[in-house]
This record gives sequence, C-alpha cells and structure tokens, in this order.
Amino acid sequence: MTLRKFYQLFWDIAGSVSIRGKILGIVLGFILLLGAGVTIQARYALTVTMTAQLEEQSASVSRDVAARATDPILLNDLLGLHDLLNETLTNNPNVRYAFIVDPQGQVIAQTFEGGFPLDLLTLNSANPTDHHHTALIQTDEGLVWDTAVPILDGKIGTARIGLSDVSMRAALSTLTVQLLLTIMFVSAAGIFVAVFLTWILTRPIIALVNATQSVAKGDFTQRVKRWANDEIGDLAEAFNAMTEELARTDELRHEREVLRRQLMEKVITTQEDERRRIARELHDSTSQNLTSLIVGLRMMEAQCAHCASPTKASDLRQVASRTLDEVHDLSMRLRPRVLDDLGLAAALERLAHEWQARYKIPADIVIQLSERLPGDVETAIYRIVQETLTNIARHARAKSASILIERHNDVVRAIVEDDGVGFDVNANHGERHLGLLGMRERAELLDGTLTIESAPEHGTSIFIEIPLHSPLPVGEGSGVRE
Repeated sequence: MTLRKFYQLFWDIAGSVSIRGKILGIVLGFILLLGAGVTIQARYALTVTMTAQLEEQSASVSRDVAARATDPILLNDLLGLHDLLNETLTNNPNVRYAFIVDPQGQVIAQTFEGGFPLDLLTLNSANPTDHHHTALIQTDEGLVWDTAVPILDGKIGTARIGLSDVSMRAALSTLTVQLLLTIMFVSAAGIFVAVFLTWILTRPIIALVNATQSVAKGDFTQRVKRWANDEIGDLAEAFNAMTEELARTDELRHEREVLRRQLMEKVITTQEDERRRIARELHDSTSQNLTSLIVGLRMMEAQCAHCASPTKASDLRQVASRTLDEVHDLSMRLRPRVLDDLGLAAALERLAHEWQARYKIPADIVIQLSERLPGDVETAIYRIVQETLTNIARHARAKSASILIERHNDVVRAIVEDDGVGFDVNANHGERHLGLLGMRERAELLDGTLTIESAPEHGTSIFIEIPLHSPLPVGEGSGVRE
C-alpha cells in the first residue's frame, strides 16, 4: 500500500468518527501517552538510582565484613566469623549470602543452610591489589551483585557478599502500580472533562446540523440559539441571517410562481378558448360556405356539360373540395369538437387514426378509462399526446408508436413510446426542446409530472402523471385498441 493510499485510508477512517469521538480520543490518547511516558521514565530513573545504590551497598557491606573478619581469622575464631556473617544478613535485608574463603580458596565460614554451592567460588574473585570486585550473577530469585573484598591484601582470605535486587524490583512494582492507578484516575477525570467539553462544543453544532437538514427540506422557519460569544455563536448568527434571507427569497419565489402559474393558466385557457372559437367558426361558417360553393360548382358543371370548357367548373370544384378538407383539418388541429363532445378517449382515437393515415406510421393505442376526466385534465393530456406524436413524426424516424392512457385511483397516467432514433434528454434540441418545455409546463400546472426517457438509437418514452384533485368513482377500465 502506497503512502498516499495509507493517508487516504487514515482520513477515511478518521473522517467517519464523530466530533465527540475525536475529542474523547485526543484527550484519552494524550493522557495514556503522557502516563506511559512518565511511567517508563520513572522506572528507568529509579532503576538507575537503585542499581547504583545496590552496588554501593554491596561494596560497603563487603568492605565492612572484610575489616571486621580480620581479627577472628587471625585468632582462628570460626564461631566469631559465623556470628559476624549472620549479623550481616540480619542487619542488611538485601544480603542473600555471605562467606569467607582462605588464600587457598577453601570456605572457612558461610551462611548457606542447605550446603555451599561450589560453583559460586568460580563466579567472582578479587586480586590482592583490588579495592573490591563486583560481578553480576543471575539466579532464580533475580540478579545478585556479588562483591569480593581481599582481607589484608588477600593474605588471610577474601570476603564475599551477595546482594539481591528483590527490594529494587519490589520498589519498581510498587511505583508502577501507583503510577497506573494515577493514570486510571486521571483518565477517568479526563474522560469526564472531555465528555462535558464535547457536550458544550457539539450541542450547538448538532443544533445547526438539524436546522440545516430542515432548511434543506424547505423549512426556512428554523432558528438556532446563540450559545456563546465565540466562533460557533457567530456561525449561529450567520445561519439565522441566512435562513431569514432564504425565507424572504422563498416567499418571493412562491409569489412569482403563483403569478406565473396564474398567467400560464390564463394563457392556456385563453388559447384554448380562442382555438375553440376559431374552430367553431371554421366549422360552422367557412365549411358551410365552401360546401355551398362546391354544390354550386357541381350544378354549374352539370349545366355546362355541352359547353366548350366544361372542365373549368370541375377544376374549381376540386379546389374548393381540397380547401374544405384543409379547413376541416385545421379546425381539428385547433380544437377537435369530439374532445368537448365525446371526451378524451374518442379524441385520442381519432387523433391516432388521422396521424397513422397522414404519416404512415403504425400506432397502437390503449385507453383504460371508465368515465370522462375533468376538462382541464383531458385538454392537457390531449395536447401533450398531440405534441408528442408531432415530434415523433418530425424527428424520431420511428417505425411504430404506442399510446397508453389509464387511471389508477386518483392519478391519470399516460405513456407514449416510439422505436425511433432517440435523443439526449439533457441537450437542447431547438424546436423539440421548446415543445418538451411546453408539455412539462402543462403537466406541472395540474400538479403533475412529465418524465422523458431516451437515448440515441434506443427510442423515446414519455411518462405523464396527473393527480385528480376531485376524486371520481373508479370502475372497470375499458380498453380500446386501434
């Protein structure tokens, strides 16, 4: 693992820990690190000091025994030598053994109860010119400082004393236990203080986080209390100022949205009313006039059957017939009367039939509605489907299309799909983009949604959902397929 990955892993783990955990970890880690350092340093210093003291004590006791053993040795007072060695052990708890050897290396007095260990003779010795000589011996009980001191420059023998480190190890153990207890007490106090401090520090931060989450959901009434005159208090004041400004901005946005919706509703209503009026005039007036003209031209053509130019009246009648068809088609595009008279299902069936006939693209339509929908919903769905079919014919190069209209509880769903070339929904496609915006606005004006799913060479699907604010009874859906 590289250093960069290790660094990133460390920050990933550290970043997932809460602030309280970080502060507690820092305090507890500092206390433990400081306690461990103090314990190691104290043990080291005490070990050095007590080792020096044991060495000095070993040399001092050995010199004392050597000096006091001179007369008993010269007088051949073995009992006095034994008393001297036993007194030495009694007065010095650290002394584990003491013995005296003659110049030939024979033990003449010793304190071992179970017999003298002969191998001890070879572990240490002192030259006649030495002040003393100390050897460190490892035993089952621990380390022993064995000090040998020549008696009268070694002429009458050598005194040896063995000083154990048991007292030093006991002192080190006692010190360690006391330091560990102190560290535990300080750690407990530190944790208590850290918990209190983190509570003071994180409480306003948690309040800010909760308020921020509420603001993110659109609740701009949130305010946080200024806990102290520090940076967090300044942050709380800045947050309150921000939420106040957001509340004012949201209120203005809401007012503008209401005005925009009202304007859009008015524009669409006016547009549909004008389309309805023009379509009615085209149907009732213009179509009737053209029909009368066609009838007259037909009579003229019959009366002029023996005239020189009988085809002139026939040509005029054909022009009038085409004009009547175009007026009828224009009237249907402006506002199909079948939508007002028979409802959405009939209007969409006729729209799909005429669209197939015009563009030669098969269209499969399924409508599952038990009864008519509110007028504004029918108009919106009809216009959205109409615009979608227009886009399919102009841009999709599709081989087929399908339309599904159904009602589920209080929601009307419409799905229009094609198998055309598709497009990138995030890109701007000029006229088509404007048409899609208009379709989405029609759905949103009725609190509905319009979702577009498409990709290049994978066709296009448009999903429309519009809620019915005035619930209508739902019966068995009747499917109509064309």
